[in-house]
Amino acid sequence: MQFRILGPVEIQDERTGLRILPTGAKQRALLGALVVKSGHVVSVHRLIDELWGEHPPTNATNALQAHVARLRRLLPVPEPGSGEPHHEWIVTRSLGYVLRLGRSTTDADRFNELATQGRAAAADDPQQATELLRGALALWRGPALEGSVRGDICAAEAAQLEENRLTALETLYDASLRAARHDEIIGELEELTTDHPMRERFYDLLMVALYRCGRQGEALSVYDRARKRLVHELGVEPGPALRGRMNAILQHDPGLAAPGVSGQVASVHPMPPPARPPGPAGRAGPDATVLSLSGEIAQLHHRIERLSLEQEELMRRFDRLVAHPAAGL
Repeated sequence: MQFRILGPVEIQDERTGLRILPTGAKQRALLGALVVKSGHVVSVHRLIDELWGEHPPTNATNALQAHVARLRRLLPVPEPGSGEPHHEWIVTRSLGYVLRLGRSTTDADRFNELATQGRAAAADDPQQATELLRGALALWRGPALEGSVRGDICAAEAAQLEENRLTALETLYDASLRAARHDEIIGELEELTTDHPMRERFYDLLMVALYRCGRQGEALSVYDRARKRLVHELGVEPGPALRGRMNAILQHDPGLAAPGVSGQVASVHPMPPPARPPGPAGRAGPDATVLSLSGEIAQLHHRIERLSLEQEELMRRFDRLVAHPAAGL
């Protein structure tokens, strides 16, 4: 048996494929809370708060007992003559109820196990890490505890599981970049920056993927989009990691190169620009002069690129004014 909470709460018999779906919001909330706290007694008072909040019925304890009884009838029992021992899933204690999983598992535990293995493999074997992390993320069928979040127990667990999911996604795309699979993840990262516009790490990873595909202008426009959203929604500028990424892209930092290009797995963390070695004391030698000229040329290229982006934005604004002249008044 597997108790599933990475989506709507359900129980699945992995041998037969039979799915058990609690009916009604309170039944789902009760099962969700017991699964989240499996192996621990959940008090009657906490379960009443979970199901009814600040407006419990006058006979809340009896109503809870009725819900527990209905849930017990949903849970499978061994077929007569099967030889399997009877397992009491929900046990009554003096203070409340406890769900005993026995040999059963939860999909949340499996997700956390695979995600942990993926993080451990990311540095040395990014290809294996991507497979583990995609396997972990494939367990999700929708928002955690969907349809069961009525009280604090399920709400807190759903929030923690969602944060774990987003962290696993960040690790997955970091590993994909380390495995030189940047061209495969751009579309997915575009969706994530739209769905989670306040999460800077997704913008960061998208910028690297675009840059490695030769799309530097688009990578810089991602930074501009992130900055405008953060300033508008939170009133803050992007953090140092995202600003460092923009500077690294402008300076064509070798650390951004894909594995196999630079001969090593490139870091996807911002790196400061390499320091320019000084010439001999008191005067600049030929090498220093060449480096100086190269730096000035690079700066000119950066300015040209920025001017091109500004020109494109001005042209878009001009087109909008022409199409809708009243909007410019």
